[in-house]
Amino acid sequence: MRLDKFICKSTNLSRTQAIEQIHSGSVSVNSVIIQDEATQVHQNNTVTLNGEALQARPFRYILLHKPANTICSNVDEVYPSLFHYLDVDNVSELHIAGRLDADTTGMVLITDDGRWSYNITTPTNLCAKVYRVGLSRPIAETSVERFKQGIQLQGEAQLTHPAQLSIITPNEVLLSITQGKFHQVKRMFAAVGNRVVSLHREAIGGVHLDVDVEQWRYLSESEVQQLSH
Repeated sequence: MRLDKFICKSTNLSRTQAIEQIHSGSVSVNSVIIQDEATQVHQNNTVTLNGEALQARPFRYILLHKPANTICSNVDEVYPSLFHYLDVDNVSELHIAGRLDADTTGMVLITDDGRWSYNITTPTNLCAKVYRVGLSRPIAETSVERFKQGIQLQGEAQLTHPAQLSIITPNEVLLSITQGKFHQVKRMFAAVGNRVVSLHREAIGGVHLDVDVEQWRYLSESEVQQLSH
């Protein structure tokens, strides 16, 4: 974790105030004064501010059911931020592990643990995200194999990673992917001559959405560990 972030998680200082303290020479790591806010610190390091040892607050891991017409951002833009639905302290420390488009609903994971969210979002870790997809026209049975082999997206040189497509009804499918390219699901179906009319994320890495729309809960320790690998 960056030193300035560690101080913010250990005190009530803003990031600007934390950086000011670092630059003033008030912060030590393992008894050495550090004046670079980007210095990485770890759990076994001793960090002090004006001689007082600091202890970072525990990381938080949250599951939220995102409604339509909200954005995965810490601030309001054209649509309101989904962070309005959270009733927790220090909201500014949190970020989203895998964003959804404004019109997409479903499961969002929120945390202040950057390493944990990286494990979820990096394609090499093959963390599956499952979507329920509504389509404008019936899906061809041959699309199951096409998705399994990888889809050629417009403007992309490489095929997508293999994806699992399960047909529920002619116009509704479940899709499991391990990547998170820009508008990937919509672009995949466009590539096979179809159009997404509704998109809802049901699960991430084996953890399933189990709260009502606009509701949230903390992940269990076992769920956090499950998503750490």
